[in-house]
Amino acid sequence: MTTAKTALPECATTPAHRDGNVLRWLTAYTVSLVGDSVYFVALAWSAQKAAGPTEVGLVMASGALPRALLMLGGGVVADRFDPRRVILGSDALRCLVILAVAAGIALTAPALWILVAVALVFGAVDALFVPAVGALPPRITTPDQLARVTGMRSLSMRLSQIAGPSIGGLAMGIGGPAAAFTIAGLLIALSLPLLLTVRIRSLGARDAERPEPGTARQDLLDGLRYIRRHRLIGPLVAVGAICELGLIGTLNVGMVLLNAERGWGPSGYGWIVSSFSAGAAASAALLAIAGWLPRAGLMLSGTLLITCAGAATIALVPTLWLAVVLAAVIGLNVGVVGSLDNALIQTAADPAYLGRVTSVVMLTMVGLAPLSYPLVGAAIGAWGAAPVFLGCGIFASLGVVIALTSDAVRDAELPRQSQVTT
Repeated sequence: MTTAKTALPECATTPAHRDGNVLRWLTAYTVSLVGDSVYFVALAWSAQKAAGPTEVGLVMASGALPRALLMLGGGVVADRFDPRRVILGSDALRCLVILAVAAGIALTAPALWILVAVALVFGAVDALFVPAVGALPPRITTPDQLARVTGMRSLSMRLSQIAGPSIGGLAMGIGGPAAAFTIAGLLIALSLPLLLTVRIRSLGARDAERPEPGTARQDLLDGLRYIRRHRLIGPLVAVGAICELGLIGTLNVGMVLLNAERGWGPSGYGWIVSSFSAGAAASAALLAIAGWLPRAGLMLSGTLLITCAGAATIALVPTLWLAVVLAAVIGLNVGVVGSLDNALIQTAADPAYLGRVTSVVMLTMVGLAPLSYPLVGAAIGAWGAAPVFLGCGIFASLGVVIALTSDAVRDAELPRQSQVTT
């Protein structure tokens, strides 16, 4: 017991970006994410070779459905068991499935049913993997470093989104689908030994006070009640859900249609998306380096307001270069909003509920947000891009209202780095 107490101050003196334990976890996480990106490239291109555009959509939707349906159950699993073990088991299963598909495709042409089956399995396992990833950071670092870890994790996601498709495209061009699936499986496999070296720290009294688990249904309902009653987490989850519904459809589907409407073409779309991603990566890097931002709740509200205003007005700018600049501003603020929202939830949540909290947050992204895609597309087809972007931006700004009317969000602060005393 004495050893555990003396170990914690030593951990607190080491910033997360210099902590070997955190860096091993981050490397494993990044490698796994790059493998995910390569897998999605391989899956989409294999479906395109096997069938037509409709079947490509079917294959991709096959993975999204079980991910959304099982995400809340994955949160219960992450809270009942050691999150690292859940991540290890999920990654191991994903690796085996992908390598088995690679072997099958190497022997025969990619059949549609095989691709649908692997997408279903991958999506179901993802429902376990994602909440466990969200529950792990408090066990590998101290509360004052969670904001920095959140920034590092966000930066890792952005970099994997850049590297993964490039690696997947290169593998497809050189060796076809079998090579791309093989590389995806090997990258995920590489994360396993790194995860095994990650040390999990005790959470002290909160571990000892962890309630005995009931049935899965009871645990799920208990987690939902915990979110609803928490003064800070409840409003933050509501803010995130409204913003996802209001912004994601316009920034994904709407941006493609805006480019077509303005005649900017694929290259213009590429410039806008790249500019947005660069802004989001820059803000994630800023938080990873700084590790702390003042008046976190008010800063979240302010940057969210800028994000909504930018999303509402990007369809009104007259030239491509202005749209590119505005996309960078939106991305910069989106990165701050996402990182602060995640960090505040991570620091406020009881670790016994963090898996379920993460599953609810992610469900709004993978379950609710895609529902806006067909609505945004149909609305732009009927009324044009400008009024739809404006309406979605105004709707998303309801999240700003919720944040500013919540005392807990307005007054929210990130914990400062512990001072070392000698």
